[in-house]
Amino acid sequence: MSAIFHVGIAGARGRMGRTVDQVLDERGDVVVAARFDWGETPDLSHCDVVIDFSTPAASVALAQQAAERGGPALVIGSTGFSDDQEASIMAASEKVAIVRSGNFSLGVNILIGLVEHAAQRLDAREWDVEVIEAHHRLKVDAPSGTALMLGEAAASGRNVELQDVRSAPYDGITGERQAGKIGFSSIRAGGIVGEHTVLFASASETLSLSHSAIDRSLFAKGAVAAAAWVRSRRPGLYDMQDVLGFRQA
Repeated sequence: MSAIFHVGIAGARGRMGRTVDQVLDERGDVVVAARFDWGETPDLSHCDVVIDFSTPAASVALAQQAAERGGPALVIGSTGFSDDQEASIMAASEKVAIVRSGNFSLGVNILIGLVEHAAQRLDAREWDVEVIEAHHRLKVDAPSGTALMLGEAAASGRNVELQDVRSAPYDGITGERQAGKIGFSSIRAGGIVGEHTVLFASASETLSLSHSAIDRSLFAKGAVAAAAWVRSRRPGLYDMQDVLGFRQA
């Protein structure tokens, strides 16, 4: 059996926090050392790693606290960060190991690789790219973090920056679509766990690459796997491509 490690849960009373707690309870190699939410001052002294599904502001505060004390390692699943908040997470990663991802699903991370490879091979002058995502009515940011990851993958495949080719939302008289742009569409309804499709479309054919989440426990399981991986890593900012061994050192 693997060595016992101690985990804290940030956003413990949220949907994902409760799911992470359930997944951890099923493992024999984990002790939950802390549970806390935004506004509470956690005792991190007994944690090897903290899994955080809270809010961008709470994640930044947690990262700064961990950096100041030299630990614990962090797994951050919050999305919707501003540029300043992104910079704060990056600064904290110089002192502690952080895995941050908009999605901890194995299937989604394989989808990201497929999207990048497709974008490399389909001429941007002929093939439009649209990222379509759907989530439950309680999600507060759009596009989702996963949708942005997929857009980044498509942009990377074309050797461009997403911010330079991201299309504005379609609303009103927008004029015809510009070649090379990457568009996003978001749906918020009911209890949809998470659905993502990347559509490549030319004048004569379409290619759709999709992933559907059936049970949100898949995200929690991925986050726990990331926690087991990152707890012994050197300071740095990592993602699930690192955790799954898809990225070459």
